[in-house]
Amino acid sequence: MARARRLKRRTRLLIAAAVIVLIVPLIIMIGLPAYIVTGKRQTLDEARKWQEEHYDVSFYDGLEKHDYTVKSYDGYTLHAQLLKNPVPTDKYIIISHGYTDNRFGAVKYVQMYLDLGFNCVIYDLRGHGENESTFTTYSIREGQDIAELVKDTREHYDNISVLGLHGESLGAASTVASLKYSPNVDFAVADCGFSDIENVLKGGFKAAKLPSFLFELADVGAGFRYGYNLSDMRPIDSLDDNKVPLLFIHGEDDALISPQNSKDMAKRTAGVSEVHIIKGAAHAESILVSPEEYKDCVKAFLDKVLA
Repeated sequence: MARARRLKRRTRLLIAAAVIVLIVPLIIMIGLPAYIVTGKRQTLDEARKWQEEHYDVSFYDGLEKHDYTVKSYDGYTLHAQLLKNPVPTDKYIIISHGYTDNRFGAVKYVQMYLDLGFNCVIYDLRGHGENESTFTTYSIREGQDIAELVKDTREHYDNISVLGLHGESLGAASTVASLKYSPNVDFAVADCGFSDIENVLKGGFKAAKLPSFLFELADVGAGFRYGYNLSDMRPIDSLDDNKVPLLFIHGEDDALISPQNSKDMAKRTAGVSEVHIIKGAAHAESILVSPEEYKDCVKAFLDKVLA
């Protein structure tokens, strides 16, 4: 009788262990991708407040602005804003913000481009700002959106002499990914972008002392739940045939996205490329830490590639 009870207890424990072994990975496969691709987005007011707390944004209010929308390749609507240079110019730049931010996150680059003689187009990345809520594909759909923004800008403003791209973090990765579609642009600046999202996530898991195999579970779950695998989110693969001149800028102390990402992409592109590392700058802080160095770097690159 006692033996039968022990056997029954062991059987229950084995069943419970088997359930845990099967259920826990399933929960991770469902929940982790959602956490990765649907992080809480900032509102426009929240993003504006952050900018005001970190630098002088008063110039923005005095600019002539035009709000408009752009239909992307799949009918998705992107909210955009043209910031006209007070000095008439036929040069334009499209600036892409980072993950969970919105078009106000691009404002910290606007004054530099105004000084360099550009009109600035800022916009909300897919799933951000005023756009309809949706998940992020870490450059896949976002890169196609930028290619459509380029077409729309060319159609809206037929007097363009120079059109460039500038992106930060996710915006930088998406800018690089857009080059796969051979957009009609003269240059691109990628600030603290990732070459592939896998190395960023695995680095985050390592810092949190979590096993790297979580990426494989999340990868499968993302493909099943959203139709896009994390392992396919690789902007670097867009560069093999790229001829658009690329300037990579990265903070030396970036603990979120290693500067090695920019170095790897600079080596991969088929066109002209440069890498500039800003000392003392963490993730997405380069222009705030060293604004004059940043501007001089961009100006020198443009003088070189647009000559």
